[in-house]
Amino acid sequence: MAYQCPLCQLPLAQSPKAYVCANNHQFDVAKEGYVNLMPAHHKRSKDPGDNKEMTQARRRFLNTGHYDPMRDRVAQLCRQYLKETQHQLLDIGCGEGYYTTYVAETLTQQHSTAQTFGLDISKVAVRYAAKRYPNCQFAVASSHRLPFADNSLDGILRIYAPCKAQELARCVKTNGVVITVTPAPHHLYQYKERIYETVRLHDDKPEEMAGFHLVHSEQLRYTMTLNSQDALDLLQMTPLAWHASDEFREFLNNSVNFESEADFTLRVYQRQSENE
Repeated sequence: MAYQCPLCQLPLAQSPKAYVCANNHQFDVAKEGYVNLMPAHHKRSKDPGDNKEMTQARRRFLNTGHYDPMRDRVAQLCRQYLKETQHQLLDIGCGEGYYTTYVAETLTQQHSTAQTFGLDISKVAVRYAAKRYPNCQFAVASSHRLPFADNSLDGILRIYAPCKAQELARCVKTNGVVITVTPAPHHLYQYKERIYETVRLHDDKPEEMAGFHLVHSEQLRYTMTLNSQDALDLLQMTPLAWHASDEFREFLNNSVNFESEADFTLRVYQRQSENE
């Protein structure tokens, strides 16, 4: 399976150094191996997405294994729901590729020609991912304009990532799936109670996704014990960092063990046929 041109939607043919469509739109392959399919006029800022500091903090934190229970369960769901397919999967909002590569390994064990793609608007994050994980194909692109042909994907993975339902329905094959991970009500509650005067629990209502129906939902909840560096990195990689006081950062910096809940909701939505 190949990418499609973000300018004219024709298929892109791959050469060693670039992707080119029949209209001669060309997208160079970076030395790290990724391709930038985000035209300048599609950007809302000069460097959209997570910056270097957020990317590095997330990379350090994820490498500690605190989110591994969620990662492992996501991979199991991908394996289960793609079992009878060609295993063409896209990870939207892939960041630095921590989940993408693990899911790719899992799918390849089940289907030798499985292909896993990672997509993010952050060039910094995608550069890290492509350099480190050669078992996936990574691209800088918008989740609102997916660079894939109609009905070309068996599954899409969205861990916290936004995307237009119309694009999901366009790219996912009939009976294909979208697997989502969202924060459940008590996710990072202990951070919030120190940052906000009043803690609002996450809304755990399933999203309405046109063209899909919900076929599976589960909650994964456990307590993490974090050292000071892990606690600070987790703060830095979330929007909570924008609201945290210097006093709270200092508290985390001096903490030997800071306990916080991880609380995730995992859902599987299946693509309906046109006549459903």
